[in-house]
Amino acid sequence: MDTSNHYNMRTLFEQLGLSSNPDDIDAFMDAHKLEQSERIEDAAFWSPSQASFIREAIVQDAEWAELVDHLDAELRQ
Repeated sequence: MDTSNHYNMRTLFEQLGLSSNPDDIDAFMDAHKLEQSERIEDAAFWSPSQASFIREAIVQDAEWAELVDHLDAELRQ
């Protein structure tokens, strides 16, 4: 796992193995939504490794946690 400092959504998407192109990020946000009671790491659209990464970031309150929280909020709009 990469442990350098990360400060934006593009690097989070890269870490998840997704395109970090701003248009692709916008398309992802438009295509995927979370139900109010759904936990982000349990969403059906993640691969097992993506879900694991997200779960670890949250549980360990890793440097990625703030961006995962931001992604969670975006996916609920």
